[in-house]
Amino acid sequence: MYNLLETDSQTEMVERHAPLVKRIAHHMLARLPSSVILEDLVQSGMIGLLEAARKYDASKGASFETYAGIRIRGAIIDEVRKGDWTPRSVHRNCRRISSSIQAVEARTGRDAQDIEVARDMGVTLDEYYVLAKDAASSRLFSFDEMLEGRDDAMGEEVSHDGPAPDDEHEYHSFKKALAAAIKTLPEREQLVLSLYYDEELNLKEIGQVLGVSESRISQIHSQAALRLRSRLASWRAA
Repeated sequence: MYNLLETDSQTEMVERHAPLVKRIAHHMLARLPSSVILEDLVQSGMIGLLEAARKYDASKGASFETYAGIRIRGAIIDEVRKGDWTPRSVHRNCRRISSSIQAVEARTGRDAQDIEVARDMGVTLDEYYVLAKDAASSRLFSFDEMLEGRDDAMGEEVSHDGPAPDDEHEYHSFKKALAAAIKTLPEREQLVLSLYYDEELNLKEIGQVLGVSESRISQIHSQAALRLRSRLASWRAA
């Protein structure tokens, strides 16, 4: 009887929070290439929700929605990592953009502007934005894992695939370096990241808050991810 009641409770939690899976999947899809299918993300997210329903322990202090959200994101991130959907050309462009950002900022001593990076690369501004969106998507999930797991106790306890003990020091070193790098971003890029990750607004909603188009917010988000990559280059090379 106990097991039956427990199963009924888990089923109820899954049914009640199914819309959360769709909301998170839509939220994450906005920064991914068009080859990524929403239904695949939703299916992966549902697996995360089912796992959350099985493992949730109210005595730990976190609400089920908070706990489930972390599990759902973790399952989606795992699924995207498995898929080899990023062409080599995108990885090359990612390195080109990061190098150009570093070069411009080394010359000027200030944050690189979009047009300056485009000129350094020898492309038009519109071409740069297309390259930046794809390149940022290819590297975004390492940032996602850190940005969405900033509560150390919560993140380590419920992470879908936490770091192995031998990697613990490197994991926390990267989190520290990432937090420091975020503080060096231009104010608008910091605000977009905060609204996206902390307030969980989608790109359209952020655009309404800031009074610009959704496409412009996408550009700012991509630029922030690439600027973070360029500023973390020394950490990756260490």
